[in-house]
Amino acid sequence: MGNDNHDEKDQTLYDRRGFLQCMAWVGTAAVWTMAGGVLKGIPVEAAARHGMKDMTGGNGLRFAQLSDSHIGFDKPANTDVTATLRAAVDKIKAASQPPAFVLHTGDLTHLSKPAEFDALQQIMSELALPVFYVPGEHDVLDNDGKSFLQRFGAQTQGAGWHSFDSNGVHFIGLVNVVNLKAGGLGTLGSEQLEWLERDLKRLKSSTPIVVFAHIPLWSVYPEWGWGTDDSARALSYLKRFGSVSVLNGHIHQVMQKVEGNVTFHTAMSTAFPQPAPGSAPSPGPMKVEADHLRKVLGIARMSFHDISHPIAITDVALEDEPRIAAGARAITIDNFSFAPRETAVSIGAAVTWTNKDDVPHNIVATRGQFRSPVLDTDEQFSHSFNQAGTYEYYCSLHPKMIGHIVVG
Repeated sequence: MGNDNHDEKDQTLYDRRGFLQCMAWVGTAAVWTMAGGVLKGIPVEAAARHGMKDMTGGNGLRFAQLSDSHIGFDKPANTDVTATLRAAVDKIKAASQPPAFVLHTGDLTHLSKPAEFDALQQIMSELALPVFYVPGEHDVLDNDGKSFLQRFGAQTQGAGWHSFDSNGVHFIGLVNVVNLKAGGLGTLGSEQLEWLERDLKRLKSSTPIVVFAHIPLWSVYPEWGWGTDDSARALSYLKRFGSVSVLNGHIHQVMQKVEGNVTFHTAMSTAFPQPAPGSAPSPGPMKVEADHLRKVLGIARMSFHDISHPIAITDVALEDEPRIAAGARAITIDNFSFAPRETAVSIGAAVTWTNKDDVPHNIVATRGQFRSPVLDTDEQFSHSFNQAGTYEYYCSLHPKMIGHIVVG
């Protein structure tokens, strides 16, 4: 659950260089495996080569996460959010091993209008699966969230918090979008925190915990309100549990962090992306090229076998990037990823990487054939490939960024 309530001296400040401390990217598909409090990620393609079933755990519990659908939004960043939500729903329906249920981590609607809730419910009903909701700040604009509670608040308490159990895992839905503080930081409030303490007291320390809420429960970027003001108290109740996973939305991009026994993961939106923390004057809908939009929107799939196996998280974009761009020699570093991730060139060709991110990256061959200096924004690195083969590389500052050069 998050980071904390420390004073400003203790907070991590995400300036251009400080943001390097956070592994983050938008729209990539990756498999996450949590073991011993460490989250390890590899691309979905690599997971498939090594055996996806082994990584995600037999016939255990599977569930999915949707977030930030913003039904009613119709600006240039996405003029048809119902279509992209329906595409996300279709992804879930098409899964070879369907989930037991779906978590939606808020901002179902854009303006809390009845017609927007109606449209959301109609699309979600196509799943024919249980769906558990928590509200986003866009869902409580009308009557302090009463419209949301009337539709989705059955068997919840307060502003919509609740818990349930499935396959030995305890799930907790928290609400941190009511009575937002100045500057937009989320807040849980004493009533909900007292309920959380009571809810957890009855559980054994070996019980796996999954918490889901809208605003991140760690301090992603307080300057933009991307954090929860009183999450430290909630974290204190979770310290005795060996496995805690926290799922959030709100920031419309994939980010992850491990803090002690807690793994944090934020999901892609189904509506529109937002800029990386500190890379723009403010957060908000980010317009991308039309053919790129569905590559930065998506869902998250989770699987859990038993307490002896890790929880695995797979981020799935609505539409994948092309795996190989034949003959391409230019690679762009953007949104914490290499595009294209795999490039085919002829023997003797030179490949040039250009960093378009607002933070530095480098390019390092896994077998030591080449290594770039650290590239700041708009800086480039080139390397000529004179022997046939497959060259794997990554960013040593952000090791989850992986690419391949196929020479032949």
